[in-house]
Amino acid sequence: MIPRLETERLLLRVPEMKDWPDYAELMLSPRAVYMGGPFTTPVAWGMFCHDLAQWQLFGHGALMIETRETGRCLGQVGINYGPLFPEHELGWILYEDAEGKGYACEAARALRNWAFEVRGLKTLVSYIDPENTRSRRLAERLGATLDPAAPGQDPTDLVFRHPRP
Repeated sequence: MIPRLETERLLLRVPEMKDWPDYAELMLSPRAVYMGGPFTTPVAWGMFCHDLAQWQLFGHGALMIETRETGRCLGQVGINYGPLFPEHELGWILYEDAEGKGYACEAARALRNWAFEVRGLKTLVSYIDPENTRSRRLAERLGATLDPAAPGQDPTDLVFRHPRP
């Protein structure tokens, strides 16, 4: 049920326990500020489990981003939904040493295309903190446009609407 997606450089795969330490380190750090963090360990664990549980509940969720060349995990890309999200949301997180190399764009594009073409989603947005300029630029590189009329997950979020591929 959970897809394994491949791009030129990346493998997008199901989260595993070996991914937890790096995920937790990010979520407990100041780098999680644009996602509502930093979080406590119990909250980060709940988020990690939530990312996996969504596959069972909604037929989509999070995938870890791994390099095909080395097998190193670089972060996560996912589709969020449920009572906390007004619409299906495409989100991404990268570990600090993986930033600036185009990995998030490559992974997000692959999952976005899967969401529209395979999963059949009708709409997809990204909720982005107004101060998160890197994520704003990434959404724009993906072709997403600001939708000021759309409700955000948080009232201060910018909502970027993704085009169908």
